[in-house]
Amino acid sequence: MRFAIAAAGTGGHIFPGLAVAEQLVASGASREHVLFIGGDRMEADLIPKEGYPLLRIRIHGLERRLSVRNLRIPQLVWEATRTVARELRERRVGAVLCMGSYVTVPVAMAARRTGVPLYIHEQNAGAGLANRLAGRWADRSLVSFPDTRGLAGEFVGYPLRSELTTLDKAAVRPQGLVRYGLESARATVGVMGGSLGAGAINDAVTALSANWKGGPVQIVHLAGARNRAQVSTAGDAPSVTRRVLGFEDRMDLFYGVADVVIARAGGGLMEAAATGTPSILVPGSFAGSHQVGNARAMVEAGAALLVEEAGLGSLGGTLEDLLADPERRDRMRRAAIDAACPGAAATIATMMMDGADVAAR
Repeated sequence: MRFAIAAAGTGGHIFPGLAVAEQLVASGASREHVLFIGGDRMEADLIPKEGYPLLRIRIHGLERRLSVRNLRIPQLVWEATRTVARELRERRVGAVLCMGSYVTVPVAMAARRTGVPLYIHEQNAGAGLANRLAGRWADRSLVSFPDTRGLAGEFVGYPLRSELTTLDKAAVRPQGLVRYGLESARATVGVMGGSLGAGAINDAVTALSANWKGGPVQIVHLAGARNRAQVSTAGDAPSVTRRVLGFEDRMDLFYGVADVVIARAGGGLMEAAATGTPSILVPGSFAGSHQVGNARAMVEAGAALLVEEAGLGSLGGTLEDLLADPERRDRMRRAAIDAACPGAAATIATMMMDGADVAAR
């Protein structure tokens, strides 16, 4: 069988797509028969490295302000739809999955035009514009949260790669400590601002590291490749050991060493949940503030704490209190595991295979 997955822009769209692709391959599909469709952003580098073919189409998202670029979108969508439809026919694709990124609309239109079964997946608690549009044509709409706003979909959970859903933190922790040069007896905090980094979180963590009043702590700080050079540990308090990286491709080791994670409320939120890692979430206010809804859902589940970006001055105190309360962290750990759906990627892959099989009859 042959499949196509539209996933582009950021890790929050791409990594869930890769998780589904992993399950398709595990079920018998060859990598060359799982076509990714994207553009020239993060996917252009990441997808080929993972061994999957990538069809790059010329398209960009709708700007949320008056812009001349928006006037070109209808023509770009038409051209991209035609290109994708041709590829779906020539490659004899049996099912298409769209992850809600800026390439979703032309890919969904192409699937509809060619009669290929279409599945869409929404990663956030509030559906984005692309998925709200594509949901009109989808054979099945799938969501990560039970009460997703803006999309009437089937709750399947958030697809994660098996290295995280099957992670044994105790087993990988020694390797992670070596990788980051950390001590086994110290509390360890993981920090990440999403696949591209987050300047506000970087600044807040640098400030709390300089003013830390708690016990000895070590921090693995994923600052984002574009922000790494601006993050310095020179002013950190003596009781703080902070390792700053631009990007980490061994997230199993990152979560393996982390007792607590400070993160945005995108895809990392569900990664932390699946690995049983308590989190302090700092949702971004971009893209319709969908991360706020994600964060609140995890807070209500008891798996996370919420710190608004405007209140980042309180981050150090929140972290200090949480590290000093192991019983609370254990409750959050158990709640996080309960909130995660570790089988989501396999569920979606099975749906796609079943849909392709039915369509081929």
